[in-house]
Amino acid sequence: MTQPIPVSGSQMIIGLIIGIALLVFLILRTKIHPFIALIIAASLTGIIGGMNPPDVVKSITNGFGSTLSSIGIVIGFGVMMGRILEVSGAAERMASTFLKLFGKNHEEWAMAFTGYVVSIPIFCDSGFVILSPIAKALSKTTKKSVVTIGVALAVGLVATHHAVPPTPGPLGVAGIFHVDIGIMILWGLIFALPVTIVGIIYAQWLGKRIYQIPTSDGTGWTRDTKEINEAIATDEAVAIEGRSMPSAFASFAPIVVPIILILLNTVLSALNLKSVLVSYLIFLGNPVIAVGIGLIIAIYTLVPNLTNKEVIKLMEEGVSSAGIIILVTGAGGSLGQVLRDSGAGNYIAQLIASSRIPAILLPFIVATLVRLVQGSGTVAMITSASITAPILANMNVSPVFAAQAATLGAMVFSYFNDSFFWVVNRLLGIEDVKEQIMTWSIPTTLGWLTSLVMLLLANAIFG
Repeated sequence: MTQPIPVSGSQMIIGLIIGIALLVFLILRTKIHPFIALIIAASLTGIIGGMNPPDVVKSITNGFGSTLSSIGIVIGFGVMMGRILEVSGAAERMASTFLKLFGKNHEEWAMAFTGYVVSIPIFCDSGFVILSPIAKALSKTTKKSVVTIGVALAVGLVATHHAVPPTPGPLGVAGIFHVDIGIMILWGLIFALPVTIVGIIYAQWLGKRIYQIPTSDGTGWTRDTKEINEAIATDEAVAIEGRSMPSAFASFAPIVVPIILILLNTVLSALNLKSVLVSYLIFLGNPVIAVGIGLIIAIYTLVPNLTNKEVIKLMEEGVSSAGIIILVTGAGGSLGQVLRDSGAGNYIAQLIASSRIPAILLPFIVATLVRLVQGSGTVAMITSASITAPILANMNVSPVFAAQAATLGAMVFSYFNDSFFWVVNRLLGIEDVKEQIMTWSIPTTLGWLTSLVMLLLANAIFG
């Protein structure tokens, strides 16, 4: 590729500003899909930034291919597995297991950590739809506000949804920043933990102010004290064990086995050990192979009674939801490659290095702004990573912390333009706008603040 020499740094900056402004406008105000908008923004950024038009096309295709070469297959395997977990009852079994682990009167903790695990391979929207009936049943049984149990569940789901691969958002960000998937998983689990705990504490506080439980017939909601006292108590175990579910071992195995293999790959690669056994273990711990193993485990342990056609249909249903995520992730890689090849990334890096702004905050701030503007956490993560990865490439910033900054910054203040805002509030029966904001906008913002503090501490100590 012929490396163009832009007229000036100002031209590169102008190209970037116009490209990003157009990207936001296309996503917000037009019928153009984010995938198309990212490609248009990448093209305009490169041309205005001084690149030759043929080189812009090469950058777009190279960036798209190199990004998906590392994570495209993993996304496909992950959503196939997620679909099997959804329909097999494995998610409910995880909830039952955590309930037994945490014990009576700790239902919100049990549901939060169920969400923490379930959302690693399953989209948080789907996870909440699957598990909210359990939250409702627990509220009816224990007379604890469904808001406490439901918000705790939702926070657990959204924490790992934002931070831990193979959820497509953080997986795509890891690919753009060229971060080892095992290290991304490890730090994601660490960052998601305090976010979940803070969310549980807030949910306990909020449930005392919005005290609502299902009616005795289970068809609506009540805040009437007399009706609450007369509500029909149902045995907790019956509410959860209401349908046939796989064992706890079988339910957790498709998630836990790949994570162990990937982390083993990371550790052995870092130790640089040389042996035939180690080489095979590293092979098995490659994210593509590890998640593929998890998928095979799910197929043969969670849905053994389904026919070949039924299992294939389930996996195809999962893949149908992954296609657009793969395209958006690849397009984000295209934009990032254009920023690298145009020289804009290096130029902005020099400006940041000469300022007092901590470089680690750049992806966090960009993700925050994009999320507030257009609502989608995944799009905000990918956009932030695409813009900031080439800028931070030549700066003294830990790639994994930069990647986590992009994912966690996208957690801020979920509101009306976020589909999960409506999923949580509608399934918990919250209709008042002020209460809707308290139910979901505030806890996501608290999670965002918690992750910012954790990110700065981790970067100061380990960065």
